[in-house]
Formats: sequence, C-alpha cells, structure tokens
Amino acid sequence: MTQTREEMLEQPEVVARVAERNWPMARHCAAAINKAAPSFALIAARGTSDNAAVYANYLWGARNGLTVALATPSLHTYYRRPPRLNNAVVVGISQSGASTDIVEVLSDARAQGALTLAITNTEDSALAEAADLVLPCLAGEEKAVAATKTYTAELANVALLSVALSGSAASLAELQAVPDAMRAALPLEGQVAAAVGRYRYMDACVLFSRGYNFATALEVALKTQELAYVLTHAYSSADFMHGPLAGVHEGFPVLGIVTSGALCADLVASLRIVRDRGAEIMIMSDRDEALSLGRCGLRIPSVPEWLSPMVAVIPGQWFAICLAQTKGYDPDKPRALHKVTLTR
Repeated sequence: MTQTREEMLEQPEVVARVAERNWPMARHCAAAINKAAPSFALIAARGTSDNAAVYANYLWGARNGLTVALATPSLHTYYRRPPRLNNAVVVGISQSGASTDIVEVLSDARAQGALTLAITNTEDSALAEAADLVLPCLAGEEKAVAATKTYTAELANVALLSVALSGSAASLAELQAVPDAMRAALPLEGQVAAAVGRYRYMDACVLFSRGYNFATALEVALKTQELAYVLTHAYSSADFMHGPLAGVHEGFPVLGIVTSGALCADLVASLRIVRDRGAEIMIMSDRDEALSLGRCGLRIPSVPEWLSPMVAVIPGQWFAICLAQTKGYDPDKPRALHKVTLTR
C-alpha cells in the first residue's frame, strides 16, 4: 500500500477527531471572534490549504454573514505594504505552519491589533506562535507529499468554526455524521481504478463545479497536476461559460462535481452544454440527473451541501492517485515536489 493511499483511508477518523476534540476550542475561537466583531475575515494560505480557504470563503459568507477575502502575501513580504487589518479576523491555514509568507501575514495583522487564528497540523509551528488562537488539524504526521488527510482536516476545522459561530446544535450533528459518509465514499477507489484507463494518455483536462465545491474542483485539479502531471484547470461553471467553453471539442475530458443543493440545476444545465459539444465527461455526484450525463458516473453519498466538499473530494483524490499509477508514476514520489514548500 502506498503512503498516499494509507493516509487517504485515515480521513474519516481524522474528521471525526476534529469534530469531537476541537469543539471546545472552536467555541472559544467563536467567542473571541464575536467579541472582536470584525468587519471582515482575511485568510492567508498556499497550495492545498488555499483550496480550504476557498471553502471558508463560501461557508463563512453563506452561513455566518462574514465578508471573507483571501490574502495577498507578497504585499507583506516583498512590497512591505500590508493593508489595514485592525478591524479583521486574520486566519492562516497551513499544514506545516512553516511558510514564511503566511506567517508574516499573521504577524503583521497581530501587530496592527487584529485577532489572529491558525489552522495547522503542526501545533508548535511558527504560524501557531504568530496566532492568538489555534485550531489543530489532529491528523497525525502526514508523510505523503500530496496532502489528503490534512486537507479534509482543514475543511473540518473551517466547518466546525462555522458551527460554533452559529451556535447550531443541528449543524454540529450534521458535521458529526460526515465521517460515516466519507467511509461510504472510500470504496469508490475500485470504480475509479476501473475507469481511469480511458484517461491514461490525456495531457489536459478541465474540472468544474460551483459554490462550496468550487474548492473541491480546485483541489482535485491540484492533485491531478501533482501526481499525474496532467495540465488540469478548475473553473466555476459560471466562469467556464464566459470563454473556456470555446476550447471544448470532441473527446475533450471534463470532470464535473455536482451535489444536491442550490447549484445542482445550474451545474446540470452547464454539463448538458458541455456534453453537447462532445466532451468526454466523468461525473462525481449524488444526483441521478447529473450522473446520467457522464460516460463515467461516480455516485457519492448525500450530505448537506455545506458539508459536501469533505465527501466529494474523495473520488477526485482517487482519480489523481489511480491516474498516476496507470501512467506508471509513483504517487508517493511526485517529481520536483517536497512535503514542505517554503515560499516568501
């Protein structure tokens, strides 16, 4: 068993651990945020963690009424012109907590008097030290270069903080049920492995979704680039219709992520347009009308839309791993990459 696969299988337990053990700290963080009454939230992250930040952008906006922006770290590290952050809650998301640019965003924010929070798997990291508050990922050591369990742990912490900010017991129960849905999604590995041969020779593809699962499309695209070396681009389906649609031709591979919720009908309509242009479509969905549009359909368990990225990402992770292996690559040793990437 590869290290990457082994850590993929740990994800339900990691998310369950976050939902249980971090609940008291999430409530403490929520109380501090409510007391500070910030005008907006700013999130600093890179790579996989940046995709978790996109999820937070949708979730905290939709369910907690927070205006959320993603940081521009070079303003802090190279231009030395940090924006005014004294009225913000500033969140750093990083598996390692070691990236200088993310640490500097929080350090500058704290110096301005902003409330700062770190979501990290390394509780003694520089990022944790720079923050007023810390929500640990509790994922244990992640040895694989490609992050899997730390990504879903970050999503779980983002969701848990949302629940704590809302004070909804019903939402907490929904989050606590997610690990069971993730366990039910893990056996999709067999279906993905059987289907992925069709994509062995592709050198480019498109992933699209919208809303909460735009983060999922971004993360699956990143994993496909990291492990299978395929030029993969993720789009919001709305943006896709504003130009990239012109690049779709007969047999062009498109991976769609569609879950029950507010955007389901819109995504299905977009997929019909793509199908009619001859695209080769793989669908990851809990809805029959979406699954029927793909040459390959991967049925995922249904959960509330706001929690679906923790489940929907699993077949996408399998796709990247299985495609890499089908192409003859070792997913534990992606070329040119290291476990910790230090940027400034």
